[in-house]
Amino acid sequence: MSFSRWLRSNSEHALLRDAQGRMAAKYGANPPARPHGLKDRWWRQVFAPVYRVLPWRFRRVAMQSIPGSHRRGWPKPEYLPPGQQ
Repeated sequence: MSFSRWLRSNSEHALLRDAQGRMAAKYGANPPARPHGLKDRWWRQVFAPVYRVLPWRFRRVAMQSIPGSHRRGWPKPEYLPPGQQ
C-alpha cells in the first residue's frame, strides 16, 4: 500500500470514528469503541480534533498536495447527450 493510500485510509477512519463519537454524545447513543494502542490514540485523539479545527483552505491545500484520488478531475464524457451533437 502506498503512503498516500495508507494516510488517506487512516485519516478517513479516524475522522469517521470522531464523527460517530460526536453524534453518539449528541443523541445519547452508544459511542464507538475507545482507541486501542498508541497509533489509534494518535489518529483519534490528536489528528481528528486538529483536523476539525483547521480552516478549509488549509485542509484543501493538504489534500491537493498528496497524490491520490483528491487530485483526479471529472472524467470526460464518452458521448454527447442527444441534442448537443
